[in-house]
Amino acid sequence: MFEVISMEFYENIKKLIDESRKHVVTYVNTTMLFTYWNIGKMIVEEQGGSSKAKYGDKLIAELSKQMTFDFGKGFDERNLRKIRQFYLTYPIWDSVRPELTWTHYRTLMRVEEQHIRDFYMQEAIKGNWSVRQLERQISTCAYSRVIANNSEIEKIDNVDETTALVKYEPNTVIKDPYMLEFLGLDNNVNYLEKELEDALINHLQKFLLELGRGFCFVARQKRITFDNEHYFIDLVFYNAILKCYVVIDLKTDKLSHEALGQIDLYRNFYDQEVKMPDDNPTIGLLLVTEQDTLVAKYSSIYKDQNIFVSKYMTYMPTEEELKRVITEEKRLIEEYKIYNK
Repeated sequence: MFEVISMEFYENIKKLIDESRKHVVTYVNTTMLFTYWNIGKMIVEEQGGSSKAKYGDKLIAELSKQMTFDFGKGFDERNLRKIRQFYLTYPIWDSVRPELTWTHYRTLMRVEEQHIRDFYMQEAIKGNWSVRQLERQISTCAYSRVIANNSEIEKIDNVDETTALVKYEPNTVIKDPYMLEFLGLDNNVNYLEKELEDALINHLQKFLLELGRGFCFVARQKRITFDNEHYFIDLVFYNAILKCYVVIDLKTDKLSHEALGQIDLYRNFYDQEVKMPDDNPTIGLLLVTEQDTLVAKYSSIYKDQNIFVSKYMTYMPTEEELKRVITEEKRLIEEYKIYNK
């Protein structure tokens, strides 16, 4: 059969079927979301439009029994409450994005504050996050870890509406701290920088997710030479959104003057020798186990808006512990700003 069928002919048919299947999946998902949204709307209206109707539980209980009898599984009381909440959370249908599934929205509705929920929604769409990836970003407070670097920004996207171009704002992509629990490194055991680097490369896909949107892996142990002396940059990435290189130096101890000088050297080298004329300035990111206020206080390098120091954690902390860490990191950042005015 294949002797009379050209490969191009078959590939075109295969492409058509694949695209049709994608359209079917998208259509089914959109229809489900639209149906749930309307059911939620009808429930709220039947309850008099109140978000806390007196007979809400009784109505939902009776409705669940009848719908389960008529349509089978999927309409238990818990799911109907979620459907009702779906409408209350997104009262305007146009705000519902069909790129996300019902399970995505069930996850998003756990986030109470709208602007934070919108942040995760937009990032999930642009990053094509699975439900599991979305859950991890929420549980590790990704929003707060980005915002910690700049209390004035509300989202990662910084689009200049007059030019439709993304503004170059490095602090909108750098997190603090970074969650590296997926590396499997024991928090109570000393490990070498090479072991940390190897683990990151072995889990590159998860590390890219933790870094955020736009990051592309370029090199590890990138050798650069000054006056016949060789230096090695641990990791090099390129951020396609900011149009700049990101050089990363890994440390298994706390921040030091030497480490700051090293990341400054790497960043300057890339700015002068590697980046193209239309690239933005290189970002230098130093990952350490602990910050040091005194080092920051007496280091002029902290005046450089393109050098960042972030703490990383090799285990998943509790939500309370993570919030304490983020609060502490914010305090340190504010001190850095005061010291280096």
